[in-house]
Amino acid sequence: MKKICLLASIFSLVGTGLVGCNATPNDTATNNSPNTAVNASLENKGLQTIGITLGDLGNPFYLAVQKGAEQQAKKLGNDIKVNTVSSAFDLNQQTNQIENFTAASTDLIILSAVDKKGVKPAIDQARSAGRVVIAVDSAVDADVDAMISSNNTQAGEIACKYIGDRLNGKGNIVILNGTPMDSINQRVSGCKTSLAKYPDIKIVSDQNAEGTRDGGLRVMTDVLTTFPKIDAVFATNDQSGIGADLAARQARRKEFFIVGVDGSPDATKAMEDKDGLFVATAAQDPAGMAQKAVEVGNDVIQGKKLSNPEILVPVKLVTRDSLASYKGW
Repeated sequence: MKKICLLASIFSLVGTGLVGCNATPNDTATNNSPNTAVNASLENKGLQTIGITLGDLGNPFYLAVQKGAEQQAKKLGNDIKVNTVSSAFDLNQQTNQIENFTAASTDLIILSAVDKKGVKPAIDQARSAGRVVIAVDSAVDADVDAMISSNNTQAGEIACKYIGDRLNGKGNIVILNGTPMDSINQRVSGCKTSLAKYPDIKIVSDQNAEGTRDGGLRVMTDVLTTFPKIDAVFATNDQSGIGADLAARQARRKEFFIVGVDGSPDATKAMEDKDGLFVATAAQDPAGMAQKAVEVGNDVIQGKKLSNPEILVPVKLVTRDSLASYKGW
């Protein structure tokens, strides 16, 4: 009986020794660092899934973002799955979408933020879970792996330089402002910087047209009633500019011209109409921004360090004269 007990003790010690030989310091580190484990796993398997939450997929801009991401994902190969959803500009809905992407272990989350402050908790949660998060078009008040947007200050600058030059430095200008957000504020700031170089140009109205066709129509109708003569309109996005064009038609006013921002299909159509007043737009590249987001996200997953996480995509002025060479969205 004593021999049996002694043998059992020996086997127990040998078994313990074997377990000890198989254990490694990394086992303990992995248990204590779940984020590191997730990132290491991503580096091994590469980018496989992308979740994208945008404002409204009925808007050509966001549709172009979706297509750009899908094109870049296909270019990278690896049969990457892309899931794009519309938040309908609702913070709660976008928060739920980001949380769902996180829970589904989505490798890369790309978002165009509805509310730059309100979306922070969902972003923080996603990054704590080891997800790579990239903001596109709209800035966020949260730590993200990268922020990719159009150079909105440049958009305002080139649009209003065109206005100043076309007016030979003299005239009355209307600004159709938009919903207060970084991109819109930067466009207006860039515009005013350019117009400051023309001391004989006066801004007679600067109102919020809400970034919509209806808003542009409403504000511009009031402006045309107030001012018997204006010389140019800077619309902070194409839709409000198109609304202003409609207001001018209804009021039978033709003494001014309109310059927008976006380079949207609606803007190109408006510029093709020789009877319309819409003559130029500072064109963004939404597909290009999305392609860059997927490219950068894949780099981060592969362990590459970004030289600058804030990436500005240049815009270019498209006028009625150069419209034929513009590829559009």
